[in-house]
Amino acid sequence: MFLPKKKHILVLNVGSTSIKSRVFSFSGRKEKEIFTWSKNDIDPKNGHQKYFGELLSDLKKNNLFEKINAVGHRVVHGGMIKGSSLIDEKIEKIIKENEKLAPLHNPYNLEGIRTIKSWWPKGVKQVAVFDTSFYKTIPSFASTYPIPLELSKKYQIKKLGFHGISHQYVANVTARLLKKPLFKLNLITIHLGGGGSITAIRNGKAVDTSMGFTPLEGLVMGTRSGDIDPGIIFFLARKIKKSLSEIEKILEHESGIFGLCQAKNMLELIEKYQKKDPAAILAFDVFTYRIKKYIGAYYAILGKCDALVFTGTVGAGRSLTRRKITRTLKNGVLKNTKVLVVKTNEEKMIAEETDRIVKN
Repeated sequence: MFLPKKKHILVLNVGSTSIKSRVFSFSGRKEKEIFTWSKNDIDPKNGHQKYFGELLSDLKKNNLFEKINAVGHRVVHGGMIKGSSLIDEKIEKIIKENEKLAPLHNPYNLEGIRTIKSWWPKGVKQVAVFDTSFYKTIPSFASTYPIPLELSKKYQIKKLGFHGISHQYVANVTARLLKKPLFKLNLITIHLGGGGSITAIRNGKAVDTSMGFTPLEGLVMGTRSGDIDPGIIFFLARKIKKSLSEIEKILEHESGIFGLCQAKNMLELIEKYQKKDPAAILAFDVFTYRIKKYIGAYYAILGKCDALVFTGTVGAGRSLTRRKITRTLKNGVLKNTKVLVVKTNEEKMIAEETDRIVKN
């Protein structure tokens, strides 16, 4: 009897303050998660290398290091790259070039790629799975910004979208739950964690999303402002005499939920909210109001919606957030729409993509 050879794929999801890693075993069409490892609350000032060393040690202890056939990486900003790609010098250069557009992600994604190179000097195939790839189907009228067209073309400025790996995974799972092919479904998927995004999916393909040229656009997030009047930037530059890089830091790291009520995460926000802290009540109301606005807009774009799907640590976490968002919508746009909660699994999606690319 012929037994298919097993393939072991290591997945590395490196963020500014975390490392998540899993190993998946592939045998024919079957896949199985056989190893999971994570480290949170990393101080980016001290670097990630100590923790990469711990991961390497644990892989060896579990007799997995020598079995790894390929490594898949989550990479947030892929610029104009259309899909998952084998990593070579050209791909590394593109990831590096986009660091300024995703400063909380790309530098650390690249650090993970270079660390893997040092582990396997003779080479193990590495695949970059981009958050931006899922959004290549967004039509030009939805992805084009109304700035001078020559600037858009010269600097490749357009809506790119992020969290695509999560939204794609959740859409696939939703299709299975509803027992319908994905290409026959219209969905609105909402990923809420430290960052947040919402995506409109028509016939299985993304047609709009809240994040844009950078992950700063869109919903109110943990420390990111999301949508604001761009005139505020110039107003602040004049009023508080800050440089553009200093204002960028404010919008990336000191705004959002934290800027409104000093809550360090959503759990702390909810605790403050339930204690009727006025600033927390305002922050929670602003947060959920923006999400409801996007749901209404995307429902108008889609015409009909088969399911509204929540995911992410916040979206799939406590029901308080979901109830607050959907309460006033159930007799309106959500009257004939299912509301689902699907736990995301970006690492599984990355492993499947890595397996597909390595096979080709």
